[in-house]
Amino acid sequence: MRIEAVETDITTLNVDAIVNAANETLLGGGGVDGAIHRAAGSELLAACRALPQVRPNLRCPIGQARITPGFRLPAQYVIHTVGPVWHGGDSGEPELLASCYRESLRLARDNGVRSIAFPAISCGVFGYPLDRAVMIAVSEVRAFLRSDTPPERVVFCCFGAAAMAAYRQRLDGAG
Repeated sequence: MRIEAVETDITTLNVDAIVNAANETLLGGGGVDGAIHRAAGSELLAACRALPQVRPNLRCPIGQARITPGFRLPAQYVIHTVGPVWHGGDSGEPELLASCYRESLRLARDNGVRSIAFPAISCGVFGYPLDRAVMIAVSEVRAFLRSDTPPERVVFCCFGAAAMAAYRQRLDGAG
């Protein structure tokens, strides 16, 4: 099993599943979410609309995950997860972010995914501090890989040099 960090467009990765840092509606948005929806095509939006709503305009609560086909993406699946908005760290954000990784990996395992790519969940418009998010991401992936049937390859897909440096430091050093 290998864990790696790459600086590239997540929509171009040749992996079994990519993780979408989505919003609770799962109907697209900005950043990674918008890029994934554009690259996958209109079928992804239709598949997301078909997912049951927990309540109006809520298909995936924060910390949970849902899976759809990847449609026009190289990835067979898109695993949608909703990370927390950063409010200073005392509103359950670390636990919710950790849950995003665990739930995404659980869905990957349950669907026979051998390779998976994660963006830096919650680090864009949701404002989660990059270093704190990376610590949680790497820790949760490593814990899952020790305790369950792991995928063969986990990729942390970085947008920009700062994210790449943060993941490389955590993967090469502490964690």
